[in-house]
Amino acid sequence: MPVILGIESSCDETSASVCADGVILSNVIANQTIHEAYGGVVPELASRVHQQNIVPAVQQALFNAKVDKNDISAVAFTRGPGLLGSLLVGVSFAKAFALAKNLPLIEINHMQAHVLAHFIDEPKPAFPFLCLTVSGGHTQIVLVKGYFDMEVIGQTTDDAAGEALDKTSKVLGLPYPGGPMIDKYARLGNPDAYKFPEPQIPGLDFSFSGLKTSIMYFIRDNVKLNPDFVQENINDICASVEKRVVTILLNKLKKAAQMYSIKDIALAGGVSANTGLRQGLTQLGGEMGWNTFIPKFEYCTDNAAMIAIAGYYKYLKGEFVGQDIAPLARMPM
Repeated sequence: MPVILGIESSCDETSASVCADGVILSNVIANQTIHEAYGGVVPELASRVHQQNIVPAVQQALFNAKVDKNDISAVAFTRGPGLLGSLLVGVSFAKAFALAKNLPLIEINHMQAHVLAHFIDEPKPAFPFLCLTVSGGHTQIVLVKGYFDMEVIGQTTDDAAGEALDKTSKVLGLPYPGGPMIDKYARLGNPDAYKFPEPQIPGLDFSFSGLKTSIMYFIRDNVKLNPDFVQENINDICASVEKRVVTILLNKLKKAAQMYSIKDIALAGGVSANTGLRQGLTQLGGEMGWNTFIPKFEYCTDNAAMIAIAGYYKYLKGEFVGQDIAPLARMPM
């Protein structure tokens, strides 16, 4: 029975997980609050905090799983994409642990792992399926033909959906992290209060830079007329922005599903924790006759459980790497 230790450190979450024979036994996530004062992730600070968190996170994951370090069969780690300094901490720890215990190493693509989070719990999608992968740095529609046979059929040409939400939050003066704050206020607002444009991008690609600019000008112009505009209308603004982002995502996903005649549709990535997007996909799936798959909240944001489950499937294939492996800030799927 293979027991995989998963390590995730691509951005500002330090996470460790233990997977035994395809079953997640533990998933520990150490968040970094230091970035709140700066309104965004500071790469140098992130890597320093990873160094502080990595050993306690692994120790806690082993304890929660009731697994001894001598029982580990292999170490899976996020190689990229991500912040280079953050990745370096996780990769270095994984290499050191594997070297000390004479264990094989398994490199994992962070974006593939988000997709494979769907194989942690039941129900699981059947191949081939489409996965809308949405985060602060990526927005992709992925055609998933096998565990590691994935093709990006649509992606953002500029900014990611998560970045659009985060930047909107910043313009509104909301605290970091921005995306969850937009979600919080949107639940209390009218999504039809304000209209924002939908970019007319051909094919299955996305664009969010124009939407970001439109939102910024909308807020600027209304604040000139009423300095208290944002405070008085924060719920409706957030609800209207969220609705536009969600409709942009789902309209492209619907188009992709029709083009490829696929009924199994999945959602992944940090923004898949957004309530409006989850509800929107469920509703659209019902209308289209889709089988929709949405991970638990703890498997949406960056976490090591998705690294461990991806490592498990690579372990079964015997796909290991050597100690000369290095992190990659940019790592194509």
